[in-house]
This record gives sequence, C-alpha cells and structure tokens, in this order.
Amino acid sequence: MPRCKSCNNKFEQYQFLNKFCKGLDCQTAKAMFLLDKKKQQNKKDWSKEKKERKEALKTREDYYQETLKVFNEYIRKRDFNKPCISCDAPPLTYRISSGHFHPQGTYRNIALNEDNSHGQCWFNCNKNRHGNLSEYRPRLIKRIGQEIVDNIDMLRNGTLKLSIPELIILKEDYKKKIKSLKPL
Repeated sequence: MPRCKSCNNKFEQYQFLNKFCKGLDCQTAKAMFLLDKKKQQNKKDWSKEKKERKEALKTREDYYQETLKVFNEYIRKRDFNKPCISCDAPPLTYRISSGHFHPQGTYRNIALNEDNSHGQCWFNCNKNRHGNLSEYRPRLIKRIGQEIVDNIDMLRNGTLKLSIPELIILKEDYKKKIKSLKPL
C-alpha cells in the first residue's frame, strides 16, 4: 500500500497513481499540489512564448550585433597565444580583445572579416590608444602579408549588407569554429 504524500499514512488507492488519501487535509494538500504544478507549467509556457516573441521582434541590427559578439569571441580565442598585434605584448600578460584594423563601427562591411581583426591588449592598445593603429599596420603586414592588407584597404570602401539568414548562418559558423579551437 502506498503512503499519503501529505499525512504519510498508508491508504488504499482509489485512483491509479493517486498520491493522497481521502482525508480533508490531504485533499486540500492535493489541490495545492496540483495548483502549484499548474503554475509551474504556466510559467514554463510563458517563458517559451516570451522567447518566441523576442525572437520575432529582432531586427537585422540585433542579428548583426549577436554575430559580431560571437565573431569577436572567436578572434580572442584564435589569437589567445599570440602577442598583441599593436605592441607585441607577450600573451597571457594582458586582457585580450578583438582589435579591428579598420574600426568596425566605421567600416561595418569588413567588421566580420578575419583578416581585419586580431588579438589586441584591451586596456593599453584598444581602449587607451584607440587601436594603436600606427603600430598595428606594420605588424599586420608582417603577420598576414602586404597583399592581404592591401585587399582589406580596398574592401573597406565597398558595401556589404548581410541579410538576416546570412547573419544567422555566419553566427553558427563562428560558434562551430570556436568549438573546434583548442580549449583555453
């Protein structure tokens, strides 16, 4: 015989899988239990609906910012063991950021270009020296070559406007690339 979930007395089940006996207090506890269970389900349903509504309200800019965030994370992990692109500070002695040679706010068409973005010390070069571009360029040429740097210079004045599906695919591609990198 099962025990009542409320009073812990043994009782004969009057319904299949019933967990409460027929006592008044136990039936009240059963009602409260079922009410709590219903509230939890409603809360879960509302969370799901709210997530769907938020997703439906997203703009292209929201998708772009999400993709840029994942892209920057990839650059930080890719260049984790490399010195700062602008000042050659040794790895692990600075907080790394994703430094764009041509600023991503101005040149959005190449903001998601891996050749335009490299690991950079966050506080010294990226924040205080606004990218330290005078030192960035020669080291960038040394790292990726003059031809690629010239190509980036040419691309910066072009136009590129990715659609929402393209941004979603790009974001997922960078998530996969992050997973494929060695863990830190």
